[in-house]
Amino acid sequence: MSVPGVRWLSSDDADLRWYRRGSQQLRLADAVDGGAGAAMTVGFARYAAGEANEWIVSYDEALVVTKGSFAVESGGETTVAGVGEVIYLSNGTPVVYRAIDESEVVYVSYPHWHEATVRSPHAARLEEFVEE
Repeated sequence: MSVPGVRWLSSDDADLRWYRRGSQQLRLADAVDGGAGAAMTVGFARYAAGEANEWIVSYDEALVVTKGSFAVESGGETTVAGVGEVIYLSNGTPVVYRAIDESEVVYVSYPHWHEATVRSPHAARLEEFVEE
């Protein structure tokens, strides 16, 4: 049954388009974005143990850990979260996302992370991600 205004999301959805950066074992898939008429992006990230991704967030972002342990390094400090915990990042924060062990994270960004990144100084990094 489908209810208008309500959408169920799963990282196992066969319709998700997963992206990988080079040969890294890190994958991203937006589940909700501007194309769905939403004001924010909601998606999934899967990282193999030890994988890292340096980034500058050009949006506000919440990371909800659903599997494993996940860390964000910024300003010489490391914040680690486990299953059921959230890390919040403010617009303009330079970070290194890092999986302590095999991890899955739900990310929620406002405004849409892709649209905000296109206007940022590190927009060229988006070209590093290719669809699987």
